[in-house]
Amino acid sequence: MSIDFIPPHNLWFPDPNEADADGLLAFGGDLSVQRLVESYARGIFPWYGPGDPILWWSPDPRLVLEPEDLHVSRSLRRVINSRRFEISVDTGFRSVICECSRAPRREGPGTWLVPEMISAYVDLHHSGWAHSVEARLDGQLVGGVYGVAVGRAFFGESMFYREADASKVAFVWLVRLLEQWGYGLIDCQQTTAHLLRFGANEIPRRSFLSRIASLVTVPVLDGAWTIPAGFDPL
Repeated sequence: MSIDFIPPHNLWFPDPNEADADGLLAFGGDLSVQRLVESYARGIFPWYGPGDPILWWSPDPRLVLEPEDLHVSRSLRRVINSRRFEISVDTGFRSVICECSRAPRREGPGTWLVPEMISAYVDLHHSGWAHSVEARLDGQLVGGVYGVAVGRAFFGESMFYREADASKVAFVWLVRLLEQWGYGLIDCQQTTAHLLRFGANEIPRRSFLSRIASLVTVPVLDGAWTIPAGFDPL
């Protein structure tokens, strides 16, 4: 199976079902806001390392989380109820993604969030498509999660922590907020034991593509997100 080349400044993508066994679909193109939104709406995301061309992926199966299926352990509930961490939304997107870039790559050494990807997602954030949830301790950022919202589908990208449980708490807040706002599906991209414990499940790529096709056209929340007054994630 050959991997398609995407010409620059052309928003075309091949059919995600044509991806190879590892989920690699295409290479090339650019990281413009328009292309990134189009890619997520079609179940495709970029992932590549320093010195690599832009690589586009659509793995099969796909790990997803139904917001209402979120599992929160008793120990994590205690942490959340302690209010140890101050939680905010869309107040430190660049800081969150930069912290995520310092985490190990999904495979092999080095970072997978190269500088041009960071800039591209910051542009997505300023355009209202990308969002973050931050966890702070004594005013310092110690955890967070970010992703892309298209319609009522949320595409999780990465999370980090510098204090135990900080990213987990941020993730629970994210999922509960998405549930309250009527989001139908959270794309977790690739399977990890960590996300399985939260209640995520693998589904076939064709099922995933069908689900998001009906969600990405639903009207979205405009602008930066804010936490509703009195909101309780539990």
